[in-house]
Amino acid sequence: MIREWCLPWNIKAATMSCFSCFSSHERGASKKYNSGSKNRGPLPAPPSHIDPHRWSHPQPRPLPVHHQPRHENTRKTTLEATNNNATNGEGGDKNIAAQIFTFRELASATKNFRQEYLLGEGGFGRVYRGHLDKTDQLVAVKQLDRNGLQGNREFLVEVLMLSLLHHENLVNLIGYCADGEQRLLVYEYMPLGSLEDHLLDLPPNQQPLPWFTRMKIALHAAKGLEYLHEKANPPVIYRDLKSSNILLDKEYNAKLSDFGLAKLGPTGDKSHVSTRVMGTYGYCAPEYQRTGQLTVKSDVYSFGVVLLEIITGKRVIDTRRKHEQQNLVTWAEPILKDTSRFSELGDPLLKGEFPKKCFNQAVAVAAMCIQEDADVRPLISDVVTALSYVGVEPDGGSDPPDSAPSPHVIGSPKIHDHDQSEIMAKEREKAVAEAIAWGSMSRNNSGH
Repeated sequence: MIREWCLPWNIKAATMSCFSCFSSHERGASKKYNSGSKNRGPLPAPPSHIDPHRWSHPQPRPLPVHHQPRHENTRKTTLEATNNNATNGEGGDKNIAAQIFTFRELASATKNFRQEYLLGEGGFGRVYRGHLDKTDQLVAVKQLDRNGLQGNREFLVEVLMLSLLHHENLVNLIGYCADGEQRLLVYEYMPLGSLEDHLLDLPPNQQPLPWFTRMKIALHAAKGLEYLHEKANPPVIYRDLKSSNILLDKEYNAKLSDFGLAKLGPTGDKSHVSTRVMGTYGYCAPEYQRTGQLTVKSDVYSFGVVLLEIITGKRVIDTRRKHEQQNLVTWAEPILKDTSRFSELGDPLLKGEFPKKCFNQAVAVAAMCIQEDADVRPLISDVVTALSYVGVEPDGGSDPPDSAPSPHVIGSPKIHDHDQSEIMAKEREKAVAEAIAWGSMSRNNSGH
């Protein structure tokens, strides 16, 4: 039964003895922010116009919680062993112990969870803005819905995952509280909220995100996934990528949040992991919906959907739109097969204020990510490379990516700045053109 908790083997062994952390007088620690969407969880039945055979809806099975006698030394040893055994590709030896908070401390930080401090709410619970007097630090405090079993599982997974995973594009966990029945997570405060807040259903007086800011956010989200897929060891499948789970700091740097559904990826000779279908309707990969078989390419599909939202400014599912446009992916598919129609996908709020080549290249990346056949979707590292070039502003407003090929080789004649810029632009165009050609060929082949 424990395998359903989405934990690595060395964490699984620690989990049973770690339940003492959640007894009435113990407290624990973790790291993260967003509350998650209300419609996350076992996927609902699709609207009547969507093929029901593409979906799988196993009923959730409750998991037993084994409380063991409290023992401070046991808890400390367990968490230390977990941190020492689990490693990741970027700083496996840099695990930072999350702080332990009392419920009273967090109630004080949020002014007793005052309504005006509420940042958002979802299936997991509510998220409040708070201030820690000891460190003079603004934080986001997520309070678990005590009536939800799913929330308890997500709490444990998130505490363990975020205590071991550290990257500039993953939200930082500051600590947690497990006093009695209370379950709270304390994250760094992200002042601009989520991507969804700045992209979808904007009020008339709110300015839309500029094109290059959108590409910056997309690149950061892709880098966060790249760390989970290719740097973390064992790899982690995020499983809940969506616009509301991408948080923004004051400079629009993006970080992934909400790791309650995260799952360890396949290891050894395994090609996938099997699990009951969880996630948010519209973002889940079709093969995962049908079979429950999860791979890193499932996350790539979800990223493609988010990138499509970034490009179009439209929600992936919106029943207020015309019948044929309610599902964004279904509506976009015929357009993605015809490069002459790419302009139809542009967010009207941008009023065409974006470089056409960069726009077409971003659309091509989205098209590759949302292909029906998971095998022909790109790896997220390839997506990062493509977006690194697409997201560079022509005036040099963004630094070129570290992975960009340099035209200046040691021992070669010096290249003037304007010549170097021209060469880099040509290399960028060539690289993305090859990616577009590959993606178009893959889509055409899969259509036969």
